[in-house]
Amino acid sequence: MTATGQAFWNRIADRYAARPIKDVAAYEEMLAEVGARLRPRDRVLELGCGTGGTAIRLGPQVAEWIATDFSDRMLQIARTKAVPPNVRFVLAEAGTAFDGAPFDAICAFNLLHLVPDMPATLAQVHAALRPGGRLISKTWCFADLRRTLRLLFPLLRVFGLFPPATSLSEPQLRQAILAAGFTIETQRSFGRSPQSHFIVARKPGPP
Repeated sequence: MTATGQAFWNRIADRYAARPIKDVAAYEEMLAEVGARLRPRDRVLELGCGTGGTAIRLGPQVAEWIATDFSDRMLQIARTKAVPPNVRFVLAEAGTAFDGAPFDAICAFNLLHLVPDMPATLAQVHAALRPGGRLISKTWCFADLRRTLRLLFPLLRVFGLFPPATSLSEPQLRQAILAAGFTIETQRSFGRSPQSHFIVARKPGPP
């Protein structure tokens, strides 16, 4: 990610942490869906963990959860919480977060539209997973929004109110994941955000 993006997330980290979850039921449903795909012996890497809420909730279900983010302020906030002993927060960009590979699962929630080179990131994820390992992701596809909303994001970015992001469509997201060598097991949306696509993709091979 870019220095501009890092500065944006450091600047808004405290506001981000204080903001309540918009759709609690959808978030809980997503956590249940992710948790059902994890095993007690799994080693999990999370890319773009933010202030750590998902890592703290799901980490106790696995052997090890390494939660990474490139915003040091986000991680400072995460470390003030009640962190389970098997959850570790690490400062790292999405492209350099794969120390300790291979992993059984790699999570990327609200991240793939933010990385500067999504195909390269997906290739790194694929390489860092064990055969049979899973990429568990949720990605905003801004290109699927109404045109009036799509035009709003560049304006917000000019005023520093929106981070650098790629305007992906759902077919583009699917094709990028497939092109990286994954098979898609599950795809769905939660709650009132049909443009936010939850995808579980598997690296071929025995688990």
